[in-house]
Amino acid sequence: MPPGAVSPWSAGLRCRCPRCGDGALFAGVLPEVRERCESCGLDLRAQDSGDGPAVFVILILGALIVAGAFTLEKIAAPSLWLHLAIWLPATVIGAIALLRPFKATLIALQYRHRDL
Repeated sequence: MPPGAVSPWSAGLRCRCPRCGDGALFAGVLPEVRERCESCGLDLRAQDSGDGPAVFVILILGALIVAGAFTLEKIAAPSLWLHLAIWLPATVIGAIALLRPFKATLIALQYRHRDL
């Protein structure tokens, strides 16, 4: 990585501009990419991560939720309504929490490797 370059991992996890690492990457709560970086002016309209972040989140979160549900079933064997009360909110909250950093990281990695 060239000196002074922003780490794509750092920029992605903090949901910041892939060039300067300071400006916010997303415009609102949903992971909607801004048109321009508010710090360095980088045009972000062409930055698109496609469906990659959603696929990663589905696979990783799905594996964690299923493993947790199987473990809980083996240990305590709770009723179906308790499984729903635990795992449905965990799935929704986990998906919302993971989608932004995954999308930002993929955008930062794309930006980093296009410049090489």
